[in-house]
Amino acid sequence: MTELRNVDVELNVFRTRITFAGLFVLLAFAVLASRMVYLQILRHDELLEQAETNRTTILPVVPQRGQILDRHGRVLATNYSAYTLEITPSKVADINSTIDALSELVEIQARDRRRFRQLLQESRLFDSVPIRTRLSDEEVARFAAQRFRFPGVEIKARLFRQYPNGEVGSHAIGYIGRINQREKANIQTWPEDDQANYRGTEHIGKLGAEEKHERLLHGITGFERVETSAGGRAVRSLANQPSVSGATVVLTIDVRLQKLVEDMFGDRRGALVAIDPRNGDVLAFVSKPTFDPNLFVDGIDVDNWRALNESPDKPLLNRALRGTYPPGSTYKPFMALGALETGTRSASTIINDPGYWMFGNHRFRSHGESALGTVDLHRSIVKSSNTYYYSLANEMGVDTIHDFMKPLGFGQLTGIDLGGEVRGVLPNQAWKRKNFKNPRQQRWIPGETISLGIGQGYNTFTTLQLAHAMATLANHGKQFTPHITASVQDPTTGQQVSRTVLKPVDLGYKPEHVQAVLDAMHGVTVEGTSAGVFAGATYRSGGKTGTAQAVTIGQSERYDAKKLLESQRDHSLYVAFAPLEAPQVALAVVVENAGFGAAHAAPIARRVFDYLLLDQYPNEQDLAAVRLGQAGRPIGQPLKASELPWPPKDLVSQTPP
Repeated sequence: MTELRNVDVELNVFRTRITFAGLFVLLAFAVLASRMVYLQILRHDELLEQAETNRTTILPVVPQRGQILDRHGRVLATNYSAYTLEITPSKVADINSTIDALSELVEIQARDRRRFRQLLQESRLFDSVPIRTRLSDEEVARFAAQRFRFPGVEIKARLFRQYPNGEVGSHAIGYIGRINQREKANIQTWPEDDQANYRGTEHIGKLGAEEKHERLLHGITGFERVETSAGGRAVRSLANQPSVSGATVVLTIDVRLQKLVEDMFGDRRGALVAIDPRNGDVLAFVSKPTFDPNLFVDGIDVDNWRALNESPDKPLLNRALRGTYPPGSTYKPFMALGALETGTRSASTIINDPGYWMFGNHRFRSHGESALGTVDLHRSIVKSSNTYYYSLANEMGVDTIHDFMKPLGFGQLTGIDLGGEVRGVLPNQAWKRKNFKNPRQQRWIPGETISLGIGQGYNTFTTLQLAHAMATLANHGKQFTPHITASVQDPTTGQQVSRTVLKPVDLGYKPEHVQAVLDAMHGVTVEGTSAGVFAGATYRSGGKTGTAQAVTIGQSERYDAKKLLESQRDHSLYVAFAPLEAPQVALAVVVENAGFGAAHAAPIARRVFDYLLLDQYPNEQDLAAVRLGQAGRPIGQPLKASELPWPPKDLVSQTPP
């Protein structure tokens, strides 16, 4: 019995163990089944996507950047294809040894190695990274013959930005360069779709139209989905979506005119802005000296950067947009219009000009200290009477002057479609209180108003503002916002996608007041300070010369350019419009430290008008005369501008570097 009971106990124990084992197995299968349901059903889509991501990768296909053209369709910025030598890190066992071996076949400088290391840090293992760009045909052939020695190294054709006109118009066109950390941080603030569009993009527009229209010019990034191995190597292409080229941006500037003006400046510093007063088109936007934007495309080298950045002439400064100057006597036509519009004086009001003007015990002298005698508004502009405008400024007062000049755009942002514009200074009492910390200096002194009348004192404006105001005056008070963008075109069809359409603001000037000022400015070109420059012109124009002090000369001292450093000499200015009957162009030109406006600035304006109105291009002798300031020299036989080849032979950047 005892044995039977022991057997029963053992059987019960065994059955219990079997039961628990079975339950454990069933529970284990239940867990596995539930996990399978969770993974295969509930998380199917998510895990499938992860698996696909591990198996494949998406490579961005950077689009071709859009072209920039001038108003006549001449190419200002384009792209060209060149060979690059590239390394795929995941396919190379020892990168340093590979680069050393490659340097025996093609020239690889320390600069190339530094750039490669930087790009390597920003790239993925399966991305190919350029070690050398723009290989010559000979270098391509040498590598091709030894290619079997370099697994993971290949030659690719890439697109590079090119500015075929070199330095011409560089401040208006701008340039592209590698995206820096600040720009990367800025991109992170964009909408998600825009951020995605810049994956794989290494360059971005900087300055000028390249920066302003960056997203239009960039295009739409495509993609290629490739299958990769566990080691990250690309195996095969699975799908692709082609990129869409950037839009073509057409500017309002005339690059032939741009080059003409830059040639006339020569080695001198300054700026010129020419505007069509009928619509605000900027026809020329010149800042001298210029720079070659091609230097920046693939990263500027240290020597060139130092030369540009440390030059005393500051070639990277956009003088037309950011350089501020006292307007000198070019301010007088606007003061005259202010006198008429505010009722301070009439056109027939006569004052006596003894060659100076006394304010208390202070003597404000006129140019040359020569007495002009009786002067009305017309003669005050033609003969550039300082006395007339000293007394006028005193009568108007600083706040009245400010309130009249402000709508003309002086001391204001014009709104031009370029970044980096500065305001300059159009002073009034509130401005002085805001900008001076010393309470004694915050008070406006009546004597400070006097110099404002002749464009000196605190007045400092940009060349763009002067040209903008001149265009408004020439257009009888109807003001357009200046712009350098004419239209945007579809790159594939060439059809116009958008066009710059702006409506004018009517400042409400009385026609007889405007005409009185314009007629006086015409008098400047036939009997005044620029009569010699415009002798023989077959059209009628109006203008006003200006000579603005770069440094203050004491009342008891006489100006003598020979005794001053070149940087301390007066600036030469000229504002003008043509033709008189129906103005098609208005401009302002500043030649730094060049002296009298009639000698250096006015001759440049004359050739601009000859080009735009008569299709005439000066010959080399005339260009040399303008550079030397030989204002009275008779103009020789001009060339037919429309028949000249473009690009001219002296442009060194016609072919890719």
